[in-house]
Amino acid sequence: MFKKILIANRGEIACRVVKTARRMGIATVAVYSDADAQAPFVKMADEAIHIGPSAAAESYLLADKIIAACKQTGAEAVHPGYGFLSERTSFAEALAKENIAFIGPPPGAIAAMGDKIESKKLAREAGVNVVPGFVGVIEDTEHAVKISNEIGYPVMMKASAGGGGKGMRLAWSETDVREGFEATRREGLNSFGDDRVFIEKFIENPRHIEIQILGDKHGNILYLNERECSIQRRHQKVVEEAPSPFVTDKMRKAMGEQCVALARAVDYHSAGTVELIVSGADPTGESFYFLEMNTRLQVEHPVTEAITGIDLVEQMIRVAYGEKLAMTQDDVKIEGWAIENRVYAEDPYRGFLPSTGRLVRYNPPVDGWSDDGTANGRRGIDGIRVDDGVYEGGQVSMFYDPMIAKLITWGETRDEAADKQIAALDAFEIEGLGHNIDFVNAIMQHERFRSGELTTGFIAEEYPEGFHGAPASDELKIKLAAVAGFIAAARADRARRVDGQLATPLDPPGEWTVTLQKEPYTVVVEEDTILVNDVEVDLALEYTPGDRFIDADIDGEPITIKLETTRMGFRMTTRGAIHTLDCLPTRVSQHSKHMIEKIPPDLSKYLICPMPGLLVSLNVGEGDTVETGQPLAVIEAMKMENILRAEKSGTVKAVNAKAGDSLAVDAIILELE
Repeated sequence: MFKKILIANRGEIACRVVKTARRMGIATVAVYSDADAQAPFVKMADEAIHIGPSAAAESYLLADKIIAACKQTGAEAVHPGYGFLSERTSFAEALAKENIAFIGPPPGAIAAMGDKIESKKLAREAGVNVVPGFVGVIEDTEHAVKISNEIGYPVMMKASAGGGGKGMRLAWSETDVREGFEATRREGLNSFGDDRVFIEKFIENPRHIEIQILGDKHGNILYLNERECSIQRRHQKVVEEAPSPFVTDKMRKAMGEQCVALARAVDYHSAGTVELIVSGADPTGESFYFLEMNTRLQVEHPVTEAITGIDLVEQMIRVAYGEKLAMTQDDVKIEGWAIENRVYAEDPYRGFLPSTGRLVRYNPPVDGWSDDGTANGRRGIDGIRVDDGVYEGGQVSMFYDPMIAKLITWGETRDEAADKQIAALDAFEIEGLGHNIDFVNAIMQHERFRSGELTTGFIAEEYPEGFHGAPASDELKIKLAAVAGFIAAARADRARRVDGQLATPLDPPGEWTVTLQKEPYTVVVEEDTILVNDVEVDLALEYTPGDRFIDADIDGEPITIKLETTRMGFRMTTRGAIHTLDCLPTRVSQHSKHMIEKIPPDLSKYLICPMPGLLVSLNVGEGDTVETGQPLAVIEAMKMENILRAEKSGTVKAVNAKAGDSLAVDAIILELE
């Protein structure tokens, strides 16, 4: 077995590889950029080599620096993780020339399957169903428009070398193609160094299902069942689960065998994933099409590990060393259900804008996953697993993707796994930047998710006006009102015990008016009883002033609530939403109607930068007339381009920035009159 391997990646996947290598008795080498000098993966590895500035193009994407680090440390092999150099044929070939093992597939397979255009041609030649489209060279925007008109709308424009949702645009009309084609080319060039784009028919109401492949160098190739990855936003996966609630045993076998045949056609070994688009309208499962093959480890690999008990990272290392797979297809089972939610640094309450900055607080619901080498251990602690690569006080940088952590839960059933997600997300503490915890928590509770009726349009269809928090049931509102009344009474009781007060301490108020979503609740707190609107609530909780989280049992149901105090009461975050509760003694609350409502200022005349980023282009100048919805500027942040549009019609009064400027959040780009 290898004595030392280098990990050519960062963040949570670098931590993941270190943990398994350590269990296998293999020393590890980390490489890091300026931005990652204090990152956990650097400290976890046995050795660490600095390879350049923060930008990936000057560090993690430079193969020669990775190879130099291997030579310096004596690393015998390189694990590329995902992203960066993981699917670069040239990188695998360069390692081979230096007699350094690549923990991944052979260069020929990467070349054949990693290029989306060439892989579709190969799949078609192999008799695999592919989505109708144009896989040749697209010369310019006019050519793209002509092709799109011939295929028929809607169409999907994709960067040939793309992945991870980068370099993809959905076009419903010729206007969309003209607006998005060049942006797709730029994203492909900036993220992958390749500006080739292909266009294919977009299948409406599709499901995104992928098959995990594992092969060795001796001709053995297995499929490790499927993952359902239909819940996506901007073509980036948000929720993954295994198995799929849609796939039957017959479908699984048909898909798996076809994907194995495709892998065998390119002499594949190591872990890989074949992505399929499946018509959800066809219950036979026969309407599935090849999308692409990711010749690397997937972000969502832990859900497969949880249901099969197979450590994919360990298998990749063993295969790279030349070992045969120790299992056959008959050994691959499905035990229970696993769900993964990606915790991103983005603000769903502000249109999912990227959010960078310092993690002022970071407390996951359980300790970060540690590899004990057992199938049960791959499911985490009591079925809850957190894969992360951040730390409290650290920075989420603008230079890399916005993922903070992955939360994986396992249960005997799908509902059990989803319930564990809800409880764990409620207990996940992140402060200092925006995050999507409430959003994925809301998805876990959504009736459509629970039914398993998923498509890639789930988020757009269920949240057409954006995300404003999961709706609160009447039962939840009553529970929150009871908690608010109890805590208010506890705080009032503590306040009356302060020494040195001039008057005789008064008993704390026993009756409170709690207002939630403009609805008042009367909460009576007695020694042994709590009443909400004259109905008794069975409440058990411990509270000490200053507590940030409350673990309560209300009417026999456990609930975790994040608690913040406000001037008028409390802000409670639980069950996928932020709830503001005004809490006043009933004798005082009657006067609140006389309070003057503060009206926020009108900012619609300003074009405001919604996140820290680079101003790629500015489409108007001083004196220009603009119409509502017109594209005014393009901001690039976390490797994604965001088009900013005019909220109102008007004339540009002043321009405060120019293309190429790095802008802070809320910076005013231009002003209208």
